[in-house]
Amino acid sequence: MIAITTILISACSLPTEHKVWKHESPEQFVVLSAVGYAPISAQQGQSDQHKTLQAMQASKLDAYRELSERVYGQEISAQSSVADMVLGQTQLQSSVSGVIRGARVKRSYALDDTYITELELDFAEIYQVIASQVTPRTEQIDSTIAF
Repeated sequence: MIAITTILISACSLPTEHKVWKHESPEQFVVLSAVGYAPISAQQGQSDQHKTLQAMQASKLDAYRELSERVYGQEISAQSSVADMVLGQTQLQSSVSGVIRGARVKRSYALDDTYITELELDFAEIYQVIASQVTPRTEQIDSTIAF
């Protein structure tokens, strides 16, 4: 009786299997670019220098918006009204939402009355940052047999 109990207990605790995944970098990384524009003279400010600074900031935000659209896509909402089979008022709205990290300003300059900012998002650099911070993912599979 004791021998049968020992065999049953030892059969219930089989060894567990342990898997480890390693990071494999892709063969190619995408580099996204975006350009933002802002009119200088339309900015609110008491001096030309202040208007230029405002346009710099506005063009940078516009470039980030464009980059967000490329990464996350754009949500489009449209409404149209029809009365007596005649198209009436049409409204179109778009929005984008997302977080962009790691983008770099490639160039920022004024051209005539427009301030222009060029951004670049290099996924190779983002991958290196993430890979250096993340430990390899492990999974433990318990293959114990229950009776």
